[in-house]
Amino acid sequence: MPYYFRLGAIPHKRHTQFRKPDGSLYSEEVIGAEGFSGIASIAYHLHPPTVVERIADPIPFAPDYTDLDTLRHRHIKGFEVESSGDWLTARRYIMGNEDVRLALAEPTAEMDYFYRNAVADEVVFIHDGEGVLESPFGRLEFSQGDYVHVPRTITHRWRFKPGIRNRVLIIESFSEVRFPKRYRNEFGQLLEHSPFCERDIRPPSELITIDEEGAFEVRIAKHGYLHRLFYRYHPFDYVGWDGYMYPYALSIHDFEPITGRIHQPPPVHQTFAGRNFVICSFVPRLFDYHPEAIPAPYNHSNIDSDEVLYYAEGDFMSRRGIERGSFTLHPGGIAHGPHPGTVEASIGKERTEELAVMVDTFRPLRLTKTAVAHEDVDYIFSWKPERHAAPTNGR
Repeated sequence: MPYYFRLGAIPHKRHTQFRKPDGSLYSEEVIGAEGFSGIASIAYHLHPPTVVERIADPIPFAPDYTDLDTLRHRHIKGFEVESSGDWLTARRYIMGNEDVRLALAEPTAEMDYFYRNAVADEVVFIHDGEGVLESPFGRLEFSQGDYVHVPRTITHRWRFKPGIRNRVLIIESFSEVRFPKRYRNEFGQLLEHSPFCERDIRPPSELITIDEEGAFEVRIAKHGYLHRLFYRYHPFDYVGWDGYMYPYALSIHDFEPITGRIHQPPPVHQTFAGRNFVICSFVPRLFDYHPEAIPAPYNHSNIDSDEVLYYAEGDFMSRRGIERGSFTLHPGGIAHGPHPGTVEASIGKERTEELAVMVDTFRPLRLTKTAVAHEDVDYIFSWKPERHAAPTNGR
């Protein structure tokens, strides 16, 4: 949940008369979660948001999961996944479960329609590129390193800057995405020990009201399909809105790392929370300052969770053979940890420049056929010490 915000013109009291210059009423809409008990925003349209001109055949839209269930650590070479098209046709699902899905996309074409995810919040990590997210709530500019959170049910359209590579990680959450509870007080304000604060959150900055009639296609993701509804009025016809539900951006570069004398556990990197999963940010930071500290993480067993790391930038000090855009999946049930040699090599180092997004889930993840096609199948054997032995005889 971000904080209360408003843009444009709204009446003094909610659910009261708010009239246009010609004397007719603006059309009020409440956009909210959990019935009428969760966060919400109230918007005022030029026209009713309910007038549908026609409906076209739905388009199948769901991950193509594999039946592969072998328990092993996995490395998916994400940048080998070919992707092109607009915001939806470029999406390539990598893994998922009942709570969350992860996908990659490299949009290369403009959207000539609008999109609404009716079942999932979307947190989009901008790995490469820049552009503008357009929604009835206003324009939201984004660039490399931004997390862009689009709550479910919000109609929007992505405009990526042409002529450059635009590549993103998409995290779909089938529950509301929130900031961790331990970072917030009882009123929802981010506390002093939080690694980011309200000043780092960027809401839409410019409300553009469009008064047009036509047949505006909105593709709505629900029940494994994109449902195609054509509305009479342009969906970006708000004259004003206020509330707590709206798209916003938060840069990974504004995440202030929490460090200590000895190695800190992964929860210190947490940025977002959903039902049965968390999203964490690994950012450049100083290492531990105990005189005998070991900066590399210790071996650990995920009894209750699957751990996914998406590598964005830098040299991840506990891993070898990982590249930009890689996924690693360390499932619950078997231990994992630093590669041979990396523990000793980390001692004495003062800082790291790594940048990565971690998703920990509390239910097992399933791989898609796309992921399996781009898997480094030998990754499970990469902890063998002989694979990391120093060369001899000058070789």
